[in-house]
Amino acid sequence: MAKPTGFMEFTRETPTRRPVDERVHDWLEVYEDFPVDHLKKQAARCMDCGIPFCHQGCPLGNIIPDWNDLVYRDKWRDAIDRLHATNNFPEFTGRLCPAPCEAACVLGINNDPVTIKQVELTIIERAWAEGWITPAPAVVKTGKTVAVIGSGPAGLACAQQLARAGHAVTLFERDDRIGGLLRYGIPDFKMEKRFIDRRLAQMEAEGVSFRPSTNVGVDIDVRELVTQFDALCLTGGATHARDLDVAGRELDGVHFAMEYLPMQNRRNAGDEIPEDRFISAKGKRVIILGGGDTGADCLGTALRQGAREVLQYELLPKPPASRPLENPWPTWPNIYRVSSAHEEGGVRDYSILTKGLSGRDGRLTTLHGVRVEFAMEDGRQVMKEVPGTEFEEPVDLLLLAMGFLGPEQTGMIAQLGLELTERGNVRADENKMTSVPGVFTAGDMTRGQSLIVWAIAEGRAAARGIDEYLMGETLLPGN
Repeated sequence: MAKPTGFMEFTRETPTRRPVDERVHDWLEVYEDFPVDHLKKQAARCMDCGIPFCHQGCPLGNIIPDWNDLVYRDKWRDAIDRLHATNNFPEFTGRLCPAPCEAACVLGINNDPVTIKQVELTIIERAWAEGWITPAPAVVKTGKTVAVIGSGPAGLACAQQLARAGHAVTLFERDDRIGGLLRYGIPDFKMEKRFIDRRLAQMEAEGVSFRPSTNVGVDIDVRELVTQFDALCLTGGATHARDLDVAGRELDGVHFAMEYLPMQNRRNAGDEIPEDRFISAKGKRVIILGGGDTGADCLGTALRQGAREVLQYELLPKPPASRPLENPWPTWPNIYRVSSAHEEGGVRDYSILTKGLSGRDGRLTTLHGVRVEFAMEDGRQVMKEVPGTEFEEPVDLLLLAMGFLGPEQTGMIAQLGLELTERGNVRADENKMTSVPGVFTAGDMTRGQSLIVWAIAEGRAAARGIDEYLMGETLLPGN
């Protein structure tokens, strides 16, 4: 490494967030620019650790020590080449990934880990600013055609890799804009949508054809595409949301997170949504069920919309402040975290089970809950209600952010008769091919709900499998 003693000389530093009283009044990204001289010190903290476990932590296999070293030595052009060798969209992961690489950093055994995610983001933004990122169309076309269905990070990565291999790629998306959950599931304060549009322009110049507002499995029978294209890749995500099975679920004022979040993104994009259809938290008492990233996205959105008060309930106990012994390095640490949205307001509470909902004139007014505790019985963890802890909480808007159960099994999956796993995901072999020859899958559709880095890695792996299926061999890299 360029500075072998860097990890002893410099402490971990991350970008500062804009003041809360400023950022809650807009939809711009929350982080301020990070000075380059500070960033180079952070890159210098990367150790000569011998076995870089950050590789194991990153599903993409990013060559992290290399580009940390290159940034420290001011070799930015080489750094972006090394970064793009494994990751099609570092500007997405640099903003949205929870950074399992940092959790696996060797320095993190007894110190604060290297600020890998910020180094990654700075490399890619420097490359865009310098004009180093240009379309890379294939020199030789193969004459083969591929349909990619679903335009989230898995579909985008698969499409770009296949187009660069010389195939004619058509990317189908049921929403009116390309981007999947990147477009409509991620609030703008976490990632402004201009960063998606920038990549789409590159991909279009590379030959990818976009077909938004096309719901394959509904508007088009997927079996028609099987006859029209040489191969298909299904990247429709795990969009079957976990529901709340209690009395009163049908009341007006109860919504899935993915009903709520996209509406604000559409408004930010300039769409006109009538007030009687728009789900808003303005002036309301809001309860969010679910303590994960989607719940935090709902929190930040509700606060910006002017919610009177926001509560966020989680069924599981509050995580510890630091790694417990049973959660050792280099595994992902299940610890208490404070996101930018949590800084902005709201109250978090844990070990709460929703028992029912009630209302008046068909409108939600009250959540009925009870506190729970978890104990080990016969080698497994069992949840029990705590007697005497029943409570009622007034609520105007209830948002369900409790995760996803897998892909929607109607439409494409049913039409093709695809084999599923025990968990209800689409089964795929080591080359990402499904039980139907020539039909591949990638991302949450086959993994279940997962991380953006896994989605991109899956998309790249599927592209490699498709290229080999079509051509008998492949030069596309695997992750």
